[in-house]
Amino acid sequence: MSEFRHVTLPNGLQVVADIDTRGYSAAIGYFVRAGAKDETDPQSGLSHFLEHMMFKGTATRSAADVNRELDELGGNSNAYTSEEQTVYYASVLPKYQRRMVDLLTDMLRPSLRADDFETEKQVILEEIAKYEDQPPFGAFERVMECCYGPRGLGRRVLGTTHSIENMRVETMRDYFHTRYRCENIVLAASGNVDFDDLVAQATDANATWNDVPVPPATPADDLDRLPEGIQTNPRIDIPDASQAYRVTLSDGPSMASPDRYAMRLLTSILGDDGGSRLFWDLVDTGRAEIATLWGQEFAETGGLFTYLVCGPDQMESNTRLMNEAIEIVAREGVDEDELKQVINKTVAGVIMSSERPSQRLFSMGSRWLCCREHLALDELLDAYRAVDVDAIGRVAKAHLQSEPTEVIATASLAHT
Repeated sequence: MSEFRHVTLPNGLQVVADIDTRGYSAAIGYFVRAGAKDETDPQSGLSHFLEHMMFKGTATRSAADVNRELDELGGNSNAYTSEEQTVYYASVLPKYQRRMVDLLTDMLRPSLRADDFETEKQVILEEIAKYEDQPPFGAFERVMECCYGPRGLGRRVLGTTHSIENMRVETMRDYFHTRYRCENIVLAASGNVDFDDLVAQATDANATWNDVPVPPATPADDLDRLPEGIQTNPRIDIPDASQAYRVTLSDGPSMASPDRYAMRLLTSILGDDGGSRLFWDLVDTGRAEIATLWGQEFAETGGLFTYLVCGPDQMESNTRLMNEAIEIVAREGVDEDELKQVINKTVAGVIMSSERPSQRLFSMGSRWLCCREHLALDELLDAYRAVDVDAIGRVAKAHLQSEPTEVIATASLAHT
Protein backbone atom coordinates (compact mmCIF):
# COMPACT_ATOMS: atom_id res chain seq x y z
CA MET A 1 0.00 0.00 0.00
CA SER A 2 1.14 3.52 -0.72
CA GLU A 3 1.27 6.30 1.86
CA PHE A 4 0.44 9.95 1.21
CA ARG A 5 2.34 12.62 3.12
CA HIS A 6 2.45 16.39 2.86
CA VAL A 7 4.24 19.29 4.55
CA THR A 8 4.07 23.06 4.16
CA LEU A 9 7.53 24.59 4.53
CA PRO A 10 8.00 27.88 6.43
CA ASN A 11 8.34 29.76 3.12
CA GLY A 12 4.98 28.44 1.88
CA LEU A 13 6.26 25.72 -0.48
CA GLN A 14 4.07 22.61 -0.46
CA VAL A 15 5.83 19.21 -0.44
CA VAL A 16 3.65 16.16 -1.16
CA ALA A 17 4.43 12.53 -1.85
CA ASP A 18 2.64 9.28 -2.67
CA ILE A 19 5.15 6.82 -1.25
CA ASP A 20 5.42 3.16 -2.21
CA THR A 21 8.73 1.62 -1.15
CA ARG A 22 7.95 -1.54 -3.13
CA GLY A 23 8.66 0.32 -6.37
CA TYR A 24 11.87 0.36 -8.35
CA SER A 25 11.73 4.03 -9.35
CA ALA A 26 10.72 7.46 -8.14
CA ALA A 27 9.13 10.39 -9.96
CA ILE A 28 9.78 13.97 -8.85
CA GLY A 29 8.33 17.22 -10.13
CA TYR A 30 7.80 20.90 -9.47
CA PHE A 31 4.26 22.11 -10.22
CA VAL A 32 4.06 25.88 -10.64
CA ARG A 33 0.88 27.95 -10.72
CA ALA A 34 1.99 29.81 -13.82
CA GLY A 35 -0.06 29.22 -16.95
CA ALA A 36 -1.54 31.08 -19.87
CA LYS A 37 -4.53 32.30 -17.84
CA ASP A 38 -2.18 34.14 -15.44
CA GLU A 39 -0.68 36.32 -18.18
CA THR A 40 -1.55 39.78 -19.46
CA ASP A 41 -1.46 40.76 -23.15
CA PRO A 42 2.22 41.87 -23.06
CA GLN A 43 3.06 38.63 -21.21
CA SER A 44 1.18 36.31 -23.57
CA GLY A 45 3.21 33.11 -24.01
CA LEU A 46 5.58 33.86 -21.11
CA SER A 47 4.72 30.79 -19.01
CA HIS A 48 5.70 28.54 -21.91
CA PHE A 49 8.69 30.75 -22.80
CA LEU A 50 9.96 30.40 -19.22
CA GLU A 51 9.63 26.62 -19.47
CA HIS A 52 12.16 26.75 -22.31
CA MET A 53 14.49 29.05 -20.35
CA MET A 54 14.68 26.65 -17.40
CA PHE A 55 16.89 24.41 -19.54
CA LYS A 56 19.26 27.24 -20.58
CA GLY A 57 21.46 27.24 -17.50
CA THR A 58 21.71 28.56 -13.95
CA ALA A 59 24.30 30.36 -11.81
CA THR A 60 26.04 27.03 -11.19
CA ARG A 61 25.21 25.00 -14.32
CA SER A 62 25.48 25.77 -18.02
CA ALA A 63 22.79 24.59 -20.44
CA ALA A 64 25.12 21.74 -21.41
CA ASP A 65 25.55 20.82 -17.73
CA VAL A 66 21.79 20.71 -17.19
CA ASN A 67 21.12 18.46 -20.16
CA ARG A 68 24.14 16.23 -19.53
CA GLU A 69 23.14 15.66 -15.91
CA LEU A 70 19.55 14.87 -16.90
CA ASP A 71 20.94 12.20 -19.23
CA GLU A 72 23.37 10.88 -16.62
CA LEU A 73 20.60 10.36 -14.09
CA GLY A 74 18.64 8.34 -16.64
CA GLY A 75 14.92 7.80 -16.60
CA ASN A 76 12.52 10.24 -18.22
CA SER A 77 12.58 14.02 -17.78
CA ASN A 78 10.69 16.86 -19.42
CA ALA A 79 8.40 19.84 -18.83
CA TYR A 80 5.07 21.14 -20.08
CA THR A 81 2.91 24.25 -19.84
CA SER A 82 -0.88 24.47 -19.81
CA GLU A 83 -3.54 27.10 -19.19
CA GLU A 84 -3.09 26.84 -15.40
CA GLN A 85 0.35 25.43 -14.59
CA THR A 86 3.90 24.69 -15.67
CA VAL A 87 5.43 21.35 -14.64
CA TYR A 88 9.05 20.14 -14.53
CA TYR A 89 9.48 16.45 -13.83
CA ALA A 90 11.78 13.45 -13.95
CA SER A 91 11.70 9.73 -13.19
CA VAL A 92 14.84 8.24 -11.64
CA LEU A 93 16.17 5.33 -9.62
CA PRO A 94 15.66 5.95 -5.88
CA LYS A 95 19.42 6.28 -5.30
CA TYR A 96 19.41 9.38 -7.52
CA GLN A 97 16.57 11.15 -5.67
CA ARG A 98 18.80 13.73 -3.98
CA ARG A 99 20.75 14.52 -7.15
CA MET A 100 17.58 14.95 -9.19
CA VAL A 101 15.95 17.18 -6.60
CA ASP A 102 19.11 19.29 -6.55
CA LEU A 103 19.09 19.57 -10.34
CA LEU A 104 15.39 20.41 -10.69
CA THR A 105 15.62 22.91 -7.83
CA ASP A 106 18.58 24.62 -9.46
CA MET A 107 16.78 24.70 -12.82
CA LEU A 108 13.91 26.59 -11.22
CA ARG A 109 16.28 29.47 -10.56
CA PRO A 110 17.52 30.06 -14.14
CA SER A 111 19.98 32.73 -15.23
CA LEU A 112 17.51 34.28 -17.73
CA ARG A 113 20.35 35.75 -19.77
CA ALA A 114 19.44 38.21 -22.51
CA ASP A 115 21.34 36.32 -25.23
CA ASP A 116 19.60 33.04 -24.33
CA PHE A 117 16.29 34.91 -24.35
CA GLU A 118 16.81 36.18 -27.90
CA THR A 119 17.93 32.76 -29.15
CA GLU A 120 14.97 30.96 -27.59
CA LYS A 121 12.58 33.61 -28.90
CA GLN A 122 13.36 32.44 -32.43
CA VAL A 123 12.80 28.82 -31.41
CA ILE A 124 9.34 29.67 -30.05
CA LEU A 125 8.40 31.73 -33.11
CA GLU A 126 9.27 28.72 -35.24
CA GLU A 127 7.22 26.50 -32.92
CA ILE A 128 4.20 28.79 -33.35
CA ALA A 129 4.58 28.85 -37.15
CA LYS A 130 4.96 25.07 -37.32
CA TYR A 131 1.90 24.54 -35.12
CA GLU A 132 -0.27 26.87 -37.21
CA ASP A 133 0.73 24.96 -40.36
CA GLN A 134 -0.44 21.62 -38.96
CA PRO A 135 -4.04 20.34 -38.77
CA PRO A 136 -6.38 21.44 -37.36
CA PHE A 137 -4.67 24.78 -38.04
CA GLY A 138 -5.29 26.47 -34.71
CA ALA A 139 -8.93 25.39 -34.42
CA PHE A 140 -8.53 24.28 -30.78
CA GLU A 141 -7.04 27.64 -29.80
CA ARG A 142 -9.72 29.49 -31.75
CA VAL A 143 -12.59 27.63 -30.07
CA MET A 144 -11.10 28.41 -26.64
CA GLU A 145 -10.84 32.09 -27.61
CA CYS A 146 -14.39 32.17 -28.91
CA CYS A 147 -15.80 30.36 -25.86
CA TYR A 148 -13.81 31.89 -23.00
CA GLY A 149 -12.61 35.10 -24.63
CA PRO A 150 -9.02 35.74 -25.72
CA ARG A 151 -7.79 36.15 -22.14
CA GLY A 152 -7.85 33.92 -19.06
CA LEU A 153 -8.48 30.30 -20.05
CA GLY A 154 -8.84 31.39 -23.66
CA ARG A 155 -5.31 32.81 -23.87
CA ARG A 156 -2.97 30.86 -26.15
CA VAL A 157 -0.34 28.85 -24.27
CA LEU A 158 2.31 29.53 -26.93
CA GLY A 159 1.37 33.18 -27.23
CA THR A 160 1.11 34.81 -30.64
CA THR A 161 3.74 35.80 -33.16
CA HIS A 162 3.09 39.42 -32.19
CA SER A 163 3.41 38.86 -28.41
CA ILE A 164 6.62 36.81 -28.71
CA GLU A 165 8.25 39.17 -31.22
CA ASN A 166 7.59 42.10 -28.89
CA MET A 167 8.56 40.29 -25.68
CA ARG A 168 11.35 41.86 -23.61
CA VAL A 169 13.66 39.97 -21.27
CA GLU A 170 12.78 42.42 -18.47
CA THR A 171 9.12 41.43 -18.84
CA MET A 172 10.11 37.79 -18.46
CA ARG A 173 12.19 38.45 -15.36
CA ASP A 174 9.37 40.36 -13.68
CA TYR A 175 6.88 37.61 -14.52
CA PHE A 176 9.27 34.98 -13.15
CA HIS A 177 9.74 36.83 -9.86
CA THR A 178 5.95 37.23 -9.56
CA ARG A 179 4.82 33.69 -10.35
CA TYR A 180 7.75 31.48 -9.28
CA ARG A 181 7.29 32.12 -5.58
CA CYS A 182 6.97 29.39 -2.97
CA GLU A 183 3.26 29.95 -2.34
CA ASN A 184 2.65 29.14 -6.03
CA ILE A 185 4.71 25.94 -6.12
CA VAL A 186 4.25 22.30 -5.16
CA LEU A 187 7.18 19.87 -4.98
CA ALA A 188 5.66 16.43 -5.57
CA ALA A 189 7.14 12.94 -5.58
CA SER A 190 5.79 9.42 -6.03
CA GLY A 191 7.07 5.88 -5.94
CA ASN A 192 10.04 4.74 -3.88
CA VAL A 193 10.65 8.10 -2.21
CA ASP A 194 12.52 9.09 0.96
CA PHE A 195 10.06 11.76 2.11
CA ASP A 196 11.98 12.97 5.16
CA ASP A 197 15.08 13.55 3.08
CA LEU A 198 12.99 15.26 0.38
CA VAL A 199 11.60 17.71 2.94
CA ALA A 200 14.99 18.34 4.52
CA GLN A 201 16.62 19.00 1.16
CA ALA A 202 13.81 21.28 -0.01
CA THR A 203 13.87 23.24 3.26
CA ASP A 204 17.54 24.09 2.71
CA ALA A 205 17.52 24.49 -1.08
CA ASN A 206 14.43 26.70 -1.35
CA ALA A 207 14.92 28.81 1.75
CA THR A 208 15.77 32.02 -0.15
CA TRP A 209 13.30 31.68 -3.03
CA ASN A 210 11.04 34.43 -1.69
CA ASP A 211 13.85 36.88 -0.94
CA VAL A 212 13.48 38.72 -4.25
CA PRO A 213 10.82 41.48 -3.96
CA VAL A 214 7.60 41.04 -5.91
CA PRO A 215 7.68 43.37 -8.95
CA PRO A 216 4.93 46.01 -9.31
CA ALA A 217 1.67 44.71 -10.76
CA THR A 218 1.39 44.97 -14.52
CA PRO A 219 -1.26 47.31 -15.99
CA ALA A 220 -4.64 45.72 -16.65
CA ASP A 221 -5.49 44.73 -20.22
CA ASP A 222 -7.81 46.85 -22.31
CA LEU A 223 -10.83 44.57 -22.44
CA ASP A 224 -12.50 46.64 -25.14
CA ARG A 225 -10.06 45.45 -27.80
CA LEU A 226 -8.68 42.13 -28.97
CA PRO A 227 -5.02 41.38 -28.27
CA GLU A 228 -2.80 41.83 -31.31
CA GLY A 229 -2.73 38.72 -33.53
CA ILE A 230 -6.00 37.28 -32.20
CA GLN A 231 -9.14 36.67 -34.24
CA THR A 232 -12.50 35.34 -33.11
CA ASN A 233 -13.93 34.36 -36.50
CA PRO A 234 -15.35 30.83 -36.03
CA ARG A 235 -14.34 29.95 -39.60
CA ILE A 236 -10.70 29.36 -40.50
CA ASP A 237 -9.99 29.29 -44.23
CA ILE A 238 -7.11 26.93 -45.06
CA PRO A 239 -6.59 27.10 -48.86
CA ASP A 240 -4.52 23.91 -49.14
CA ALA A 241 -6.45 21.71 -46.69
CA SER A 242 -7.86 18.49 -48.16
CA GLN A 243 -9.91 17.72 -45.05
CA ALA A 244 -12.36 19.74 -42.98
CA TYR A 245 -11.90 20.10 -39.20
CA ARG A 246 -14.70 20.88 -36.75
CA VAL A 247 -14.08 21.58 -33.06
CA THR A 248 -16.76 22.45 -30.51
CA LEU A 249 -16.53 23.45 -26.85
CA SER A 250 -19.26 23.58 -24.22
CA ASP A 251 -19.46 23.56 -20.43
CA GLY A 252 -18.23 20.60 -18.36
CA PRO A 253 -17.40 19.72 -14.73
CA SER A 254 -14.38 21.28 -13.01
CA MET A 255 -11.53 19.48 -11.22
CA ALA A 256 -13.45 19.89 -7.96
CA SER A 257 -16.88 18.86 -9.20
CA PRO A 258 -18.26 15.51 -7.97
CA ASP A 259 -19.77 15.10 -11.47
CA ARG A 260 -16.34 14.68 -13.05
CA TYR A 261 -16.35 10.88 -12.65
CA ALA A 262 -19.71 10.47 -14.37
CA MET A 263 -18.59 12.83 -17.14
CA ARG A 264 -15.37 10.87 -17.74
CA LEU A 265 -17.37 7.66 -18.11
CA LEU A 266 -19.96 9.37 -20.29
CA THR A 267 -17.37 10.76 -22.70
CA SER A 268 -15.75 7.33 -22.94
CA ILE A 269 -19.09 5.74 -23.87
CA LEU A 270 -19.97 8.45 -26.34
CA GLY A 271 -16.70 9.66 -27.82
CA ASP A 272 -13.69 7.51 -27.00
CA ASP A 273 -11.41 7.19 -30.03
CA GLY A 274 -12.02 3.44 -30.19
CA GLY A 275 -15.16 1.47 -29.38
CA SER A 276 -17.46 4.41 -28.58
CA ARG A 277 -20.79 5.31 -30.14
CA LEU A 278 -19.25 8.04 -32.29
CA PHE A 279 -16.49 5.68 -33.37
CA TRP A 280 -18.93 3.01 -34.56
CA ASP A 281 -21.28 5.51 -36.22
CA LEU A 282 -18.72 7.66 -38.02
CA VAL A 283 -15.20 6.25 -38.04
CA ASP A 284 -15.81 2.52 -38.42
CA THR A 285 -18.28 3.22 -41.24
CA GLY A 286 -15.68 5.27 -43.13
CA ARG A 287 -17.65 8.50 -42.94
CA ALA A 288 -15.02 10.34 -40.90
CA GLU A 289 -11.34 10.03 -40.10
CA ILE A 290 -11.82 11.23 -36.51
CA ALA A 291 -15.00 11.66 -34.46
CA THR A 292 -14.39 12.00 -30.75
CA LEU A 293 -15.56 13.74 -27.60
CA TRP A 294 -13.76 14.37 -24.30
CA GLY A 295 -13.79 16.52 -21.20
CA GLN A 296 -11.10 18.83 -19.90
CA GLU A 297 -11.14 19.85 -16.25
CA PHE A 298 -9.82 23.19 -15.01
CA ALA A 299 -9.61 24.44 -11.42
CA GLU A 300 -12.86 26.43 -11.49
CA THR A 301 -14.70 25.19 -14.58
CA GLY A 302 -14.54 22.52 -17.23
CA GLY A 303 -14.89 22.07 -20.95
CA LEU A 304 -16.48 19.45 -23.18
CA PHE A 305 -14.79 19.17 -26.58
CA THR A 306 -15.83 17.42 -29.78
CA TYR A 307 -13.51 16.92 -32.75
CA LEU A 308 -14.59 15.85 -36.22
CA VAL A 309 -12.31 15.35 -39.25
CA CYS A 310 -13.70 14.34 -42.63
CA GLY A 311 -13.96 15.41 -46.26
CA PRO A 312 -15.41 18.91 -46.75
CA ASP A 313 -18.38 17.52 -48.66
CA GLN A 314 -19.21 15.20 -45.73
CA MET A 315 -18.99 17.79 -42.95
CA GLU A 316 -22.65 18.77 -42.95
CA SER A 317 -24.01 15.21 -42.84
CA ASN A 318 -21.40 14.04 -40.32
CA THR A 319 -22.12 17.00 -38.05
CA ARG A 320 -25.78 16.05 -38.13
CA LEU A 321 -24.97 12.41 -37.27
CA MET A 322 -22.66 13.47 -34.44
CA ASN A 323 -25.27 15.83 -33.00
CA GLU A 324 -27.94 13.14 -33.22
CA ALA A 325 -25.75 10.66 -31.31
CA ILE A 326 -25.13 13.26 -28.59
CA GLU A 327 -28.82 14.20 -28.41
CA ILE A 328 -29.87 10.54 -28.00
CA VAL A 329 -27.61 10.16 -24.95
CA ALA A 330 -28.78 13.50 -23.53
CA ARG A 331 -32.41 12.35 -23.94
CA GLU A 332 -32.20 8.64 -23.12
CA GLY A 333 -28.99 8.21 -21.13
CA VAL A 334 -27.12 4.88 -21.29
CA ASP A 335 -28.00 1.33 -20.30
CA GLU A 336 -26.63 -0.72 -17.40
CA ASP A 337 -24.49 -3.05 -19.53
CA GLU A 338 -22.90 -0.17 -21.41
CA LEU A 339 -22.03 1.60 -18.16
CA LYS A 340 -20.69 -1.57 -16.51
CA GLN A 341 -18.41 -2.18 -19.47
CA VAL A 342 -16.92 1.32 -19.42
CA ILE A 343 -16.49 1.25 -15.62
CA ASN A 344 -14.52 -2.00 -15.92
CA LYS A 345 -12.42 -0.54 -18.72
CA THR A 346 -11.76 2.69 -16.80
CA VAL A 347 -10.94 0.98 -13.52
CA ALA A 348 -8.48 -1.36 -15.26
CA GLY A 349 -6.84 1.60 -16.96
CA VAL A 350 -6.51 3.52 -13.69
CA ILE A 351 -4.97 0.52 -11.92
CA MET A 352 -2.44 -0.10 -14.69
CA SER A 353 -1.60 3.60 -14.89
CA SER A 354 -1.05 3.74 -11.13
CA GLU A 355 1.81 1.26 -11.45
CA ARG A 356 3.90 4.04 -13.00
CA PRO A 357 5.10 6.62 -10.46
CA SER A 358 5.13 9.32 -13.16
CA GLN A 359 1.42 8.90 -13.81
CA ARG A 360 0.61 9.17 -10.11
CA LEU A 361 2.87 12.20 -9.93
CA PHE A 362 0.95 14.20 -12.55
CA SER A 363 -2.48 13.62 -11.05
CA MET A 364 -1.31 14.16 -7.47
CA GLY A 365 0.78 17.27 -8.15
CA SER A 366 -1.81 18.99 -10.34
CA ARG A 367 -4.64 18.24 -7.94
CA TRP A 368 -2.73 19.47 -4.91
CA LEU A 369 -1.68 22.65 -6.72
CA CYS A 370 -5.25 23.46 -7.80
CA CYS A 371 -7.39 21.96 -5.03
CA ARG A 372 -5.11 21.11 -2.07
CA GLU A 373 -6.60 17.64 -2.19
CA HIS A 374 -5.26 14.12 -2.66
CA LEU A 375 -7.32 11.16 -3.79
CA ALA A 376 -5.94 7.71 -2.96
CA LEU A 377 -6.18 4.98 -5.58
CA ASP A 378 -8.92 3.08 -3.74
CA GLU A 379 -10.95 6.28 -3.33
CA LEU A 380 -10.65 6.99 -7.05
CA LEU A 381 -11.73 3.47 -7.98
CA ASP A 382 -14.68 3.66 -5.58
CA ALA A 383 -15.74 6.97 -7.14
CA TYR A 384 -15.93 5.38 -10.60
CA ARG A 385 -17.69 2.27 -9.33
CA ALA A 386 -20.30 4.41 -7.54
CA VAL A 387 -21.49 6.03 -10.80
CA ASP A 388 -24.90 4.70 -11.87
CA VAL A 389 -27.10 5.29 -14.91
CA ASP A 390 -29.01 8.01 -13.07
CA ALA A 391 -25.79 9.97 -12.51
CA ILE A 392 -24.87 9.55 -16.19
CA GLY A 393 -28.32 10.75 -17.23
CA ARG A 394 -28.15 13.78 -14.95
CA VAL A 395 -24.70 14.80 -16.20
CA ALA A 396 -25.75 14.22 -19.82
CA LYS A 397 -28.78 16.48 -19.47
CA ALA A 398 -26.70 19.14 -17.71
CA HIS A 399 -23.86 19.28 -20.22
CA LEU A 400 -24.91 17.78 -23.56
CA GLN A 401 -27.95 19.92 -24.29
CA SER A 402 -26.34 23.38 -24.36
CA GLU A 403 -25.43 25.00 -27.68
CA PRO A 404 -21.65 24.61 -28.06
CA THR A 405 -19.15 27.08 -29.44
CA GLU A 406 -18.13 25.82 -32.89
CA VAL A 407 -15.05 26.44 -35.05
CA ILE A 408 -14.52 24.93 -38.50
CA ALA A 409 -11.25 24.95 -40.44
CA THR A 410 -11.54 24.00 -44.09
CA ALA A 411 -10.51 24.99 -47.59
CA SER A 412 -14.10 25.13 -48.77
CA LEU A 413 -16.36 27.07 -46.43
CA ALA A 414 -19.26 26.76 -48.85
CA HIS A 415 -19.80 23.16 -47.72
CA THR A 416 -20.05 24.05 -44.02
